[in-house]
Amino acid sequence: MTPRLQQVYLDTVVPALRAEFGYTNPHQVPRILKVVVNMGLGDAVQNPKIIEAAQTELTSLAGQRAVVTRAKRAIATFKLRQGMPIGCAVTLRRSRMWEFLDRMISIALPRVRDFRGVNPKGFDGKGNFSMGIREHIIFPEIDYDKTDKIKGLNVSVVTTANTDEEARALLARLGMPFRKPVVAGNTSES
Repeated sequence: MTPRLQQVYLDTVVPALRAEFGYTNPHQVPRILKVVVNMGLGDAVQNPKIIEAAQTELTSLAGQRAVVTRAKRAIATFKLRQGMPIGCAVTLRRSRMWEFLDRMISIALPRVRDFRGVNPKGFDGKGNFSMGIREHIIFPEIDYDKTDKIKGLNVSVVTTANTDEEARALLARLGMPFRKPVVAGNTSES
């Protein structure tokens, strides 16, 4: 069965982007290749047990086993040695990617306190988008009572778009709630 967000992409986003950007071939329309969810844990240097808890939480969050990331080089000021576990990450593709994005956009992001939208400056110039989430407990899969510490995570969406404008249009049409830019001189508070 096709995930809901993928069906939205196929039924509404592809035709809309073809009309907006004038693509002649349907394969020119930008698509999402993968979503990488990363959790960096600097506290793991003092407390290695944090890594196990984070790996379990990230696995339940993504629906796929998270891999432990290790330090590439030693940094003496942080008491970090090469090869020490310092985080965990998971790369999602195909249906798991679509399901994770759907849950993040429609369930998790609206649960953020004082949420005004996602910062639209997270594009890298090549059509990929990254954003940080301060509290991983906004996802319904995470049990707040079993969480020892609130952790943040990074979500990177890798697309086939050539420009940031195409990627922004793709994600906006999929429902990503981008923050509206503030127009200078517009003071509606009276």
